[in-house]
Amino acid sequence: MYNLLITATQLQALQAQGAPCAVLDCSFDLMKPELADGFFACERIAGALPAHLDKDLSTHHPGQAVNGGRHPLPQREIVAQWLGSLGIHNGMQIVVYDRNKSQYCGRLWWMLKWLGHEAVAVLDGGLQAWKDAGGDLASGPAEPMTPARFELKAPLRQLVLTDAVSAALGQATQTVVDARAGARYRGEVEPLDPVAGHIPGALNRPFTENFNEDGRFKSPEQLKAEWRQVLAGRPASSVVHHCGSGVTAVPNLMAMELAGFGPTALYAGSWSEWCRTPGLPCAKG
Repeated sequence: MYNLLITATQLQALQAQGAPCAVLDCSFDLMKPELADGFFACERIAGALPAHLDKDLSTHHPGQAVNGGRHPLPQREIVAQWLGSLGIHNGMQIVVYDRNKSQYCGRLWWMLKWLGHEAVAVLDGGLQAWKDAGGDLASGPAEPMTPARFELKAPLRQLVLTDAVSAALGQATQTVVDARAGARYRGEVEPLDPVAGHIPGALNRPFTENFNEDGRFKSPEQLKAEWRQVLAGRPASSVVHHCGSGVTAVPNLMAMELAGFGPTALYAGSWSEWCRTPGLPCAKG
């Protein structure tokens, strides 16, 4: 079972063994979401299924959302129904990938953990790593699947909502880590949300700093050293990750697990919900 990362070679071996496995393509473009379907149709891992950030991994129906922000999480039951409609069941090893240095596929990795599914891994290096390993590719529409039943289990990762983050603001029991680029954290620019800045007291660790140039995660040893610098003595167990809308915070969460710090919490509403909530403080600099 792979529960964090999987290499292209390891995935090829699983497929060769005929192990029950589902591969999902989460490729996306935040600034041009209409391109996502084209990415999938143009080139993907053979047998992969589509997972669209706006359509599948978020909901814009208020009665179905767990939290606010630009990419609200759907209720767990809704996600389970969607997975079942794709033919995915609890006995499968699930592999998620994108072509964006794991910028988007981590969202689905976290959601599956939240649904209680342990056997889910991110393809390290994404589509390019698969191509470099000579993996089979496909194009065109997705292949139809026989529906299955995906059962919910106890969550394996912690979701934190706005009220909880606000209530613990400034306390030693909570360390908020912001995964956005430095300029957005400092409030110098804000291309997506109505207010620029960050949650008061939040630390800044841009999610891109967890990767090598080839899109693969840095070594556990390097990540451990870098995250120790970020935390500066604060307990890893106190960390709550966020970003703009709860998507790119996940590579930070994964990097801490790779470094051996253990699971940490996700504030999925993130800055896009925080800055829209009346009465909450915002900082710059």
